[in-house]
Amino acid sequence: MSSENHSDPVEFKATSVVPQLQLLLFTDARISHRADIKQVQDYLETLGQDHDFSLEIIDIKEQPQLVELYRLVATPSLVKVFPKPMQVFAGSSILPDLKRWWSQWQDTLADLRQRHKEFGDRPASNLSVSTELDAERRSHSADVMRLSDEIFQLHREKEELAKQIEFKDQILAMLAHDLRSPLTGTSIALETLEIIAQRPETAKTNDLKQQLYQQAKSQLQIMNRMITELLDESRQLSTKLDIKPRRMNLNDLCQDILKQLESRFKRRSINLIVDVPLDLPEVYGDAELLRQVIVNLLDNAIKYSSENGEVKLIGLHRTLQKVQVTIIDHGHGIPDDEQEKIFEGHFRLKRDSTKEGYGLGLAVCRRIIQAHHGRIWVDSTLGQGSEFHFTLPVCVDRPTL
Repeated sequence: MSSENHSDPVEFKATSVVPQLQLLLFTDARISHRADIKQVQDYLETLGQDHDFSLEIIDIKEQPQLVELYRLVATPSLVKVFPKPMQVFAGSSILPDLKRWWSQWQDTLADLRQRHKEFGDRPASNLSVSTELDAERRSHSADVMRLSDEIFQLHREKEELAKQIEFKDQILAMLAHDLRSPLTGTSIALETLEIIAQRPETAKTNDLKQQLYQQAKSQLQIMNRMITELLDESRQLSTKLDIKPRRMNLNDLCQDILKQLESRFKRRSINLIVDVPLDLPEVYGDAELLRQVIVNLLDNAIKYSSENGEVKLIGLHRTLQKVQVTIIDHGHGIPDDEQEKIFEGHFRLKRDSTKEGYGLGLAVCRRIIQAHHGRIWVDSTLGQGSEFHFTLPVCVDRPTL
């Protein structure tokens, strides 16, 4: 067994062509991860007495291109590079996963070594050329991935512009559809009041008049809220976002928002669980627009949770220079085929047909997060609830020129 720390690009140097298990252990400087890393290293050190394998220990700050290459989303991460297929284990599950897979890896290696004996050694010169080609391929792969991301971003911006053009036509159709119900309710209440007004007054008719008056008033208030929300959010969707990004503390913003919504959680007796680390890296973003995103997601979580339910707000530092925020509810859930559609301005779930507002909030949230070069999505299971996630870029200090 061999173990090395690397600051240069990783290349596997072999003195023999005999198949060998090759592992990469990606780490960072956070104290909270040291115990997990130490357990993995100790376990591998014990295995190294009886098994031949190579272990490369890589600091993600020194080798960010490898983080991108292997598409890692958390640290620490253990990558089994050889034998194929590649496998990735992350966080506190590394050790149990390693123990579970170790014997299977050894069986695979035993088969490879047997075939190696049958076909003979490959010339060392071929191994050297192959190693160099592998390094070159990794470099090209990173470039291709970066260009693909840029092309995807341009394509996404083009689609967003097309949606903005289409949005104004959708507004009229939505307005006619959604205002019909409260308008009909108001009309019926007023017509009934007109009929009752022609009858002699009694205690019963007076009570009925009061009920009809309250019904008409309530329906008018619903229409007013719907129109206000529609105008506000359509203005944001149809115009360019005025983003003013700056270094900000996401933990402080979350705490401020939770104070703002505290009464709403208490009113519905919802238990709020917050797991946003104090050492969460600062992000680069517009605090007011990001406030709108988090408030909207928490508001939806409250709306669709039952009384005495539970809502979670979680912050996670991702290795790809991003921070992830997750909001979890245990509501009705969202069908698989509608989990992407809910981020479209014109789409509404059937469950929302009786609720106030247009549900444009998620479309606005997506525009805000995309404008921050992040991503927003939902994982949901019907009958169990939903997990809304979004990512933001970590604020990286740049050297002064």
